[in-house]
Amino acid sequence: MKEIKKKSFWQRPEGVAGGIFLGSIAIGIGALLVNLNWPVIFASTAGLATTIAVLATVLYLVFDPKMRNLVWYMYKSVMRWITGLFVTIDPIGVLKSYIDSLNDNLLKMRRQVNQLRGQMHKLRETIFNNENEIKANLATATKAKKLEDRTQLILASRKAGRMKESNAKLTALYTKMEVMYRVLNKMEQNSTILMEDVKDQVMVKEQERKAITASHGAMQSAMSIIKGDKDKKAMFDQALETIADDVSHKVGEMERFMDVTSNFMESVDLQNGVFEDEGLRMLEKWEKDSDDLLLLDGEKESLLDSAYSGKDVLDLDSPVAKPVERSDGNQYDSLFD
Repeated sequence: MKEIKKKSFWQRPEGVAGGIFLGSIAIGIGALLVNLNWPVIFASTAGLATTIAVLATVLYLVFDPKMRNLVWYMYKSVMRWITGLFVTIDPIGVLKSYIDSLNDNLLKMRRQVNQLRGQMHKLRETIFNNENEIKANLATATKAKKLEDRTQLILASRKAGRMKESNAKLTALYTKMEVMYRVLNKMEQNSTILMEDVKDQVMVKEQERKAITASHGAMQSAMSIIKGDKDKKAMFDQALETIADDVSHKVGEMERFMDVTSNFMESVDLQNGVFEDEGLRMLEKWEKDSDDLLLLDGEKESLLDSAYSGKDVLDLDSPVAKPVERSDGNQYDSLFD
């Protein structure tokens, strides 16, 4: 699993709600402090004692690490509960929704692969027919030269030249399509493995989480924090949230490349052998700048080299390779060590 930046509390949905709530409290306290009649309060012994007690409590909460952590834990728990009333923030529920997204995207990706393969077959046939026509025109030009037929020589030579120029464009177009085909196939394989890994984790960890939740209530979590121990349930949920964040990034990468492929294919005019610059720019930008989270280290460079170097000839008629099971087990297991 490639390294991803973990989301802080403030970057999550409950953090947004927490920020709004905290801001409202700060404004309310500020307004209260401004409107209080401080001379009267300080003139009263009870008022002065209350003020000192409140100030001492605040300072205690600020400077005592255990109490500060306890208040922070309680605050986050309340914000999660409030946010959970409106959106799904349960990591298991989020992961289940990503499994659905992965499954839908895999179906779309397979359709794109089949559509692209059909286009490539047509384009390759056009290139082959053009090669035969070039040979025929060159043979005609050779014959016309022997017969000193200047008109036929010029016409056949020019036609062969135009066909060569056209085939050069079509070959470049085929190479770009081959890049997309190879990458889509590899992404489809890796995404299938990803989906199975996430399914496996959800199936196993859902039961574990229920057991931890049942035996590790809010009071026990609070006592663990006061003692300085780590909250087992919070650590477990953090690992699940890390998986959810990773899958979210990979689903986004998957959808972005499918958009690139779709836009490129829509811009292609096979009959005239042309494609719009925008579709080409999008593909070239992906080749240079994409994080390619769905491809393992070195896979992107290997796929591009295979397409552009011609060392590994692509066989469109061969069966699509099946995903290879990971030799190191589920890619997310280490998060729960």
